[in-house]
Amino acid sequence: MLPLPSAQQLRYLIALSELRHFGRAAAACAVTQSTLSAGIMALERQLDATLLDRTVGKKVVFTPLGHEIALKARQALAALESVPQLAAAARTPLTGPMRLGIIPTIGPFLIPQTVTTLREHFPRLLLSITEDTTEHLLEKLALGQLDILALAMPCLCDGTETHPLWQDPFRVIMPEGHPLASLNTVPVSRLSSHGMVMMEDGHCLREQTLAICRQGPNRAGTEGESEATFTAMSLHSMAELVELGLGIAIMPALAIDGGILKGRRILSRPLTGGPAWRTLGLAWRPRSPRAADFQTLSATLATLRPPESA
Repeated sequence: MLPLPSAQQLRYLIALSELRHFGRAAAACAVTQSTLSAGIMALERQLDATLLDRTVGKKVVFTPLGHEIALKARQALAALESVPQLAAAARTPLTGPMRLGIIPTIGPFLIPQTVTTLREHFPRLLLSITEDTTEHLLEKLALGQLDILALAMPCLCDGTETHPLWQDPFRVIMPEGHPLASLNTVPVSRLSSHGMVMMEDGHCLREQTLAICRQGPNRAGTEGESEATFTAMSLHSMAELVELGLGIAIMPALAIDGGILKGRRILSRPLTGGPAWRTLGLAWRPRSPRAADFQTLSATLATLRPPESA
């Protein structure tokens, strides 16, 4: 009988296939680069096959056979991981380990309620939480490092099954005394004449803000950038920049209702004149053996919907 590759070897190969970089693949697998490289070479010897084209320098290029084997490895690892998951799900719903990924513009405001609710309803669920950007979380989901994600939609979630929870309206925040403060609601068309504070690249809220800004006049065909635009690494730093008078910003109601503006000299106003919300939802790998668990989790988290979003 032919020797079978180990699950760890398959993980190395899948990570390298997804990320196309030895360093990033090693980090994703929580090993050193030399360990991952040695694991790939051992797999090649074991299969008596060349999986990587090493004549192209430092670039990671898979041979046609290597590409095909990487696809099979992904399917094989998913099938292998489904065995204990199926057994656990059959015993008791939402039991055992579950790895949740969540984006930073949701995490601080939803995690406390989520953890409390899940402990109450599913005390045997062992929840672990990773906070990262949408792009990185989707990578980790594809690599099997996470089971389910809490995201803001729309997003580039191809290759996942998604389940919406509720709409999270956007608000405009501004320092006290700002010209827009006299309005009860702020039309999208008024945003173009004011400097903006946005999240840095990689955060979906940045793209959602730019999409809203493009709805107004003078923004069509632009990226919504200007010399008066400042970038923030988190919603808390965004609020600080707004309070300093460096611009206005678009912030989710989830964060505002969570008290992020408490004690600050900042006002918030609803947006009008166009779609101004994001949809909070869950995403997981298609045909996951824990799909029933994830549906139950979706129904449970939907009960956390704020009253104004109901």
